[in-house]
Amino acid sequence: MTDKPRIGFLGTGWIGRHRMAAMLADGRVEAVAIADPSPDMAAEAQELAPAAALVSTLDEILALAPDGVVIATPSALHAAQSIQALQAGAAVFCQKPLGRSGDEAAAVVAAARSADRLLTVDLSYRFTIGMERIAALVRIGELGHVHTVDLVFHNAYGPDKPWFYDRAQSGGGCVMDLGVHLVDLALWTLDFPEVREVRSHLTAEGRALAPGGIEDFAIASIVLASGTVIRLACSWRAHAGRDADISATFYGTGGGAALRNVDGSFYDFTADRYRGTAAERIWAPPEEWGGRAAIDWARRLADGERFDPAAENLVAVSRVLDRIYAG
Repeated sequence: MTDKPRIGFLGTGWIGRHRMAAMLADGRVEAVAIADPSPDMAAEAQELAPAAALVSTLDEILALAPDGVVIATPSALHAAQSIQALQAGAAVFCQKPLGRSGDEAAAVVAAARSADRLLTVDLSYRFTIGMERIAALVRIGELGHVHTVDLVFHNAYGPDKPWFYDRAQSGGGCVMDLGVHLVDLALWTLDFPEVREVRSHLTAEGRALAPGGIEDFAIASIVLASGTVIRLACSWRAHAGRDADISATFYGTGGGAALRNVDGSFYDFTADRYRGTAAERIWAPPEEWGGRAAIDWARRLADGERFDPAAENLVAVSRVLDRIYAG
């Protein structure tokens, strides 16, 4: 490996370019190739790395023997593209979801383990300072036994690309798009405990979801072996009175804590600790957190890290989503 890992960027729409910019600004990696079906998107990305080759496919990226590949393509492609890159010897940083099902996610993790390559997914909310502080409180027992977690993510707009509304391409609706972040946050904070029971109610335009349909509102209850209950509510285009309503609240026998977005923002979050009727602010914006997961992967790759067994937790999250969709 060179002093700076050589990275190929597959998919350079808004989020792909944002993650690319964050990695390159950090200075630990260099861009070797860029591929996007839109010439305009690819050209915009190349402005960030003029020396990077403009190519058309993942095959062309891999022909340049990159140390890693960043994947920001439609969900249906994630698993197969990740496996192809890993089997070619490249580490992978993939947008969520890693797979449209637990089986797809498990196949990617197996490929990473076999190739001994670093695999992570852009579960970016873990990297907000507020969530890091809440997780630390939970893990050292400051909240006592956490018996209930409330998770909310209502997005007033919903996706603007047609493939999101095709189950075969997306793997699901608002749960796959938004709920994955929240389920991951709860399980990650609680150190990925055993899940005992999952129940859900999924609807589309206010009616029970038809087989193979795409939900725009979801309610789910996840019961852990410890007895802790995780309650999830997420939606696209709900009448929530703001652009977004996002929160993760942890209730324990010794206190509580919550991450909440500010005034409908998708980017600004506060974190508070609760003791009875008292609330203590433990974090307030602003902060630039969107690219931190990407930077973390880039730094770990530059440090020579190989397969991380924590990647198995990506499968655990995906299996919970499977159970939500199964009802």
